[in-house]
Amino acid sequence: MAKRILIAGCGRLGTRLGRELAAAGHHVTGLRRNPEALPPEITPCRADLFDDDLATRLPTGLDRVYAILTPDRYDDAGYQRTFVGGMQRLCRALQESGNHSARLVFVSSTGVYGEDDGRWVDEASPTEPTRFSGRRLLEAEAVADTHPGGAVIVRFAGIYGPGREALIRRVERNAPCQGDPPRYTNRIHEVDCAGALAHVGALEAPAPVYIGVDDAPCTQCEIMDWLAAGMGMPPPPREAGTGRGRRCSNQRLLADGYCLRYPDYRTGYRYLLAARRSSV
Repeated sequence: MAKRILIAGCGRLGTRLGRELAAAGHHVTGLRRNPEALPPEITPCRADLFDDDLATRLPTGLDRVYAILTPDRYDDAGYQRTFVGGMQRLCRALQESGNHSARLVFVSSTGVYGEDDGRWVDEASPTEPTRFSGRRLLEAEAVADTHPGGAVIVRFAGIYGPGREALIRRVERNAPCQGDPPRYTNRIHEVDCAGALAHVGALEAPAPVYIGVDDAPCTQCEIMDWLAAGMGMPPPPREAGTGRGRRCSNQRLLADGYCLRYPDYRTGYRYLLAARRSSV
């Protein structure tokens, strides 16, 4: 059955998600300050979460709402305003507009975990973030959980894909990787971010929290060595560092039926490297 869906913060990831949902037959509205760039299959909603009349601008009869927020400043104040304040305003506007029963899906981050000794973490692991970004996201998750229609939290690790190629550029400039001690990293392709959000949003009885990562957490040097070989470059130099990172488990997401399109970094980055070669 077709659903009425709002994507609040319909930027790069939101647009990809919106296209996927629209292709599945849903009516999708994208909320952003400047909606002119939205594709025709996404109905534009010109608004800011901090508009005084936000509730009057929202569609009515919503079944599902995705909150994919991006801070305007990458500091504590920016995260406080965008994630904590933004979620408070969105939740209030949903209730004032009669959308209190819509399911809310909030995009968070694995940065809410504080483990830095290489251990595995899952949705039951303690959330003890050591950085301001994780602390503010955890506060925003708590705000989302107050929504009467129910909330689903999806915690993504490093998102990569076309236009999200920071690690490739890092290898290109021969930047070092942390070899002593080896540091674990986690990631997910942007395509799977959209796919996972669409999937958990549609589940009849989703879990309250999901970790969104691929099947293959690995050390920073492992993936950078692999990329360097694929780019015809020498392995990156090693450097000493502190902390061993963490390995994030996606078993709950997989157990609830999601099938990754890019299950590891090799399948995902292989296409990115091929596209870069063909553009030269």
